[in-house]
Amino acid sequence: MKYIVILADGMADYPVDVLSGKTPMEVAKKPHMDDFAANGELLYVKTVGEGMKPGSDVANLAVMGYDATRFYTGRSPLEAASIGIDLSPDETTFRTNLVTLSDEENYAEKTMLDYSAEEISTAEADALVAALNEHFASEDMHFYTGTSYRHLLVWKNAPKEFHLTPPHDISDRVVGEYLPDNERLRSMMMESASFLKDHPVNQARIANGKRPATSMWIWGEGTKPALLSFQEKYGLKGSMISAVDLLKGIGYCAGMNVVEVPGATGTYTTNFRGKAEAALKELQNGQDFVYIHMEAPDECGHQGDVEHKILSIELIDKEVIAYLKEELEKAGEEYSILVMPDHPTPISMKTHVSDPVPCALYRSGMHRGSSDVLTEACAKENGRYIDQGYTLMEYFLQK
Repeated sequence: MKYIVILADGMADYPVDVLSGKTPMEVAKKPHMDDFAANGELLYVKTVGEGMKPGSDVANLAVMGYDATRFYTGRSPLEAASIGIDLSPDETTFRTNLVTLSDEENYAEKTMLDYSAEEISTAEADALVAALNEHFASEDMHFYTGTSYRHLLVWKNAPKEFHLTPPHDISDRVVGEYLPDNERLRSMMMESASFLKDHPVNQARIANGKRPATSMWIWGEGTKPALLSFQEKYGLKGSMISAVDLLKGIGYCAGMNVVEVPGATGTYTTNFRGKAEAALKELQNGQDFVYIHMEAPDECGHQGDVEHKILSIELIDKEVIAYLKEELEKAGEEYSILVMPDHPTPISMKTHVSDPVPCALYRSGMHRGSSDVLTEACAKENGRYIDQGYTLMEYFLQK
């Protein structure tokens, strides 16, 4: 038996006015997802435990079978693992976004225009991260380039408590009340706005009609995690396929084979088929389990981009699910596929929420023949409710 999780990050949503009160999942043409819901099992799963913030870190750990109350030590340490930073026990990491703020002189009066600086390229970002190190690096602090707008700060012997806000939670809001309570981090963010805006990278972006990265934004603190390996936990050899450092980091920390796919971007322009082909190759080469993470619906949710969120869902259905199902059946391989989001990212809110998510679990040969479809409302009404998301993996793997 081969096991595949197809994780459409942030796919679930709330009813959208411009869709006549329907959600993107209800509007999208996704015949294969709906077929899995009708002929397999429809589930409604709470991936974010009570008291936990609804981040992709907590939610994906749960889907992977890890209880966040036991294993979660912060988001950025998982990303650090992805880019090869071997943290020591006395180091704390922070996600450092390159963001676009409005141009008010007083930093606290600026508005969060874009938490991603219009998906700035990694090459451009690397030059800006170098500028951050030039200004701020010291014996106890250093910045590291990640991917696109997502980067890291490592601070040795940092204080233990912080109040930090993800920038994607405050899109279109004035930032003053969301600034760090730590004076050193706050002053660094403010100072970054004084020199980043004039950097040649940003001047070139402005000249090309793109949003500049006018400030860094620090959040997502944490310390080195200690996950049980996926193989030790479940007795299966697993692979992780994702374009984002967070999921790659979870894969590395869980001892999985982390696969790089050319053209994987983390947006709706990603190489969907390439991810599916890479997953099939992993299974053909002896892996038992593949986790295919696609960021596109989540990014569209954060941007309030309903058109491309629908497109992302349709491309996942067509380029990933349809391809894998056809190839596995052609090979006569028994398989189980779980299709789900990690959390909702509603268009109307532009951030994550902790509502349960709809899931379709299909095993080869199943034919239930119901009228169920994979939508939020149908799963809530007809699906089997799982209130501890981290138990889903054992059920999926029939352990």
